Amino acid sequence: MKHRFIFALLMSFVLTFFMSAWVTYINIGLIEGFREYWINAWLLAWPAAGLISFIAAPRIHRVSLSIAKKL
Repeated sequence: MKHRFIFALLMSFVLTFFMSAWVTYINIGLIEGFREYWINAWLLAWPAAGLISFIAAPRIHRVSLSIAKKL
């Protein structure tokens, strides 16, 4: 359980960090204040992604194993 929690936190951190930067850039470009918009978006996204990752990971892991066995 500890491993699952740490994995969810780290994976959601990395994904939301880069994805929020990318989406913010796509939406507003490199304007003055970009960093503040990006960090605000990331701070909203990370907790949600962490919770979703923690809850969904076991099911997604089973589905990916099933798919891998068929390939």
